[in-house]
This record gives sequence, structure tokens and C-alpha cells, in this order.
Amino acid sequence: MVYCALKTAIQIDSVEIKQPVILAPMSGVSDLPFRRLVKQLGAGLVVSEMIASQAMIRANRKTLKMSSNCPEEFPMAVQLAGCDPVAMAEAAKLNQDRGSAIIDINMGCPVKKVVNGHAGSALMRQEDKAAKIIEATVNAVSIPVTLKMRTGWDDKSRNAPRLAQLAENAGIKMITVHGRTRCQFYKGQADWDFIAKVTEAVEIPVVANGDVTTIENVEEIFRKSKAQGVMIGRGSYGRPWFLKQVIDFLKTGVASLTPPLREQHMLLRRHYEDMLHHYGSATGMRIARKHIGWYTKGLPKSAEFRAKVNRIDNPKIVFELIDAFYQKVLE
Repeated sequence: MVYCALKTAIQIDSVEIKQPVILAPMSGVSDLPFRRLVKQLGAGLVVSEMIASQAMIRANRKTLKMSSNCPEEFPMAVQLAGCDPVAMAEAAKLNQDRGSAIIDINMGCPVKKVVNGHAGSALMRQEDKAAKIIEATVNAVSIPVTLKMRTGWDDKSRNAPRLAQLAENAGIKMITVHGRTRCQFYKGQADWDFIAKVTEAVEIPVVANGDVTTIENVEEIFRKSKAQGVMIGRGSYGRPWFLKQVIDFLKTGVASLTPPLREQHMLLRRHYEDMLHHYGSATGMRIARKHIGWYTKGLPKSAEFRAKVNRIDNPKIVFELIDAFYQKVLE
């Protein structure tokens, strides 16, 4: 049986997250069109792609597009990454002014480019520097600041519980823990049991993350981690409705059914159209290809369909191919 407290909201300082199921920040995935769709389908909270604080300050056009938000996804969180406390503070202020309800600090990204810049999960090896970044960001804004991290840098330095206490003392209002070390990247199995050590170390809400792709995973991650919420990343690929299924399961013990193919078809069309509008036709078509692949994966002749779509540079023809593909599947 699912831990009963999971049916309650998560209070992040002044912001109430009515459903304890959160869409993870994912580079190249959790853009405004995807966040809006997932939020409209029922997610408790959505988080932006990771945004470099320095790029935000320079008002980089691409960065501003990444941090844009809309009323339908409120409250939403913007995730910032960086190694300079001053830049992180300034970027946090800018996003508060642009309508973000929450600022999330990234101390979990394992990508070499980020780590080599002394940001992301590299900060878990530099607790003093991490503390300065947290304090500067918290003191710069009046909205809640949260933190996402891993269990540690490697198996010999799983310091997430200690860093969580440091973060709580500095004013962090919620912590998300991905159940792997940096050196694991995304290999192996996420350690949900270890997340419980973080849950026990702090008074603020803890959210568990990593390998949640089925309803069975949901029950197990809550039981093992003792967390107050769950964050879902790759489990939402091509399934923007999955977070709502998790929410229904937590409420009733029974997950809602996967939408029928006709509804999936309409959701893909809606998502694709929103991406074209958000990015413009050329960029939107290119970025949308991976989403089309995820929506249609496992359906009859989907590989042939995806190969054809990936060669097309006319959005009208892509819509026609999508319609024809689902029509054949439904026959």
C-alpha cells in the first residue's frame, strides 16, 4: 500500500504543489510546449530545462526562449546552473521578474561540459562553494529556492545527506535527489533506499527521482525513499499523460488507463502544432522529431514512419503523415 502521506500536497514555502508528482528538468525535452501539455494533463509541478546562469544574464536569445513560461503551467520552476554565486543570484532575480514561481539550483547534471565548468554535480565535491551559491541565490529572491542533486560524486563520496542539511540551513525549501552518483551517469539502477537517508536528514520536503517508468516503480520508490514526492523524467517520453496516471494511482490505488490511440494521435498533433508555433517551422520540426519517435515507438511500422518523417521539411506534409500513420494503426 502506498504511504498515506503521499496523497497530500507539497508545501514549498509559500507555494503549494497540490499533486506530489513533478516533471523533471530535461535538456532538449522539457521546453514550454511539453511542460504546458504535461501540466494541462495534470502534473503537480513542471520544471524548465537547465539554464546556464551566465547565458541568462547575457540575455541570450535561446536562453530567454528556454526560460519563457505561460499562465497554463503556473506555478512553474526554472532550473539554473552555474558556479559563480553572483551570476546565479542575478539570474535568479531575472527569472523571478519573468514570472517564475520557484528557482531550482542544479547540482546534479553529470554532463562533462557542465562538470568541467565546475557546475552541476561537480559542486557536490565542493561543499563550501555549493553553500555560497545556495546562500547567494536564496538571498537574491523572494520566491522559494529548491535544489536538485545526486547521491554524491561517486560511491566513495555519497554526501547527499550532509549537503541536504547544509542546503536546508541556507534556506532551501525542497530537495530532489536522483538516486545515482555522478559517475554512474544514467547507468545501473537508481538507489531509492539511499534517498531515504536524505529524507531522514532534513525537515523540508524531499522528492525522489530516477527510473520511474511504471506504476509499480512509483509504489516502490515511495516506500523505499520515504520521500514526499516523485519527479519523473524519461518515463514521460512520448507519454505526457503518465504523470496524471501516477497522480491517480496515489489518490485511489488504481492508475488511470492509458489514453486510446485516437486520443494519443490528437495529443501528438496538439504538441507538434505548439512546437511549430513556439520555435518557428524549421526549428520546431527538427526538435519535434524525437517526440514523434517517442509517441509512436512500438506501434506497427513505426520505424518506417519515423524514417519518412525525419526526411520531410514541410510541416503540412508531416501532419498528413501523422494522420495517415494513426489511421492505418486504428484500422
